[in-house]
Formats: sequence, C-alpha cells, structure tokens
Amino acid sequence: MSRRSNQEDEVRRLLEGPHPQVPADLARRAAARGGGLLRLRRLARRFLLLVAFAAVVVFTVWAVTARPWQTPPAATTPVDGW
Repeated sequence: MSRRSNQEDEVRRLLEGPHPQVPADLARRAAARGGGLLRLRRLARRFLLLVAFAAVVVFTVWAVTARPWQTPPAATTPVDGW
C-alpha cells in the first residue's frame, strides 16, 4: 500500500468511529469570546484614530507657529560698498 492510501484509510476510520462529545455551552462561549474580540478591535481602532487625529492637530499647530516654509532671517547684514 502506498503512503497516501494509508492516510486515507486512517481518515476514514476516524470519521466512521465515535465522534467526540462537544460541550453543551460551546456555542455560547464562542459567541462571548467573539464578541469580546470584536469589542477589543473596535476599541483599538478608535484609539488609533484618536492618536492619528491628535498627531494631525499637533503637526498643524507646529506648522502654523514655526512656519517652516519661510526662509530664516539672515544672521548678518551685508556691508555697504560691496
């Protein structure tokens, strides 16, 4: 017999045999865990949006006060007669 045939036979035996008992409250626990994960993801998404919004506000305030697009004033004045 080939290796593939042995694996198929083993899978057939497992499927035809007695099925394991499933806990009665499995669906309720899965739904509770899924709901908790959904709430956690939603909270993380809102937190990241808040951080991004705060970063935009801070950058805007800095840009308005520092005005990085303007050239800085000259440190020395030119000498007359050049």
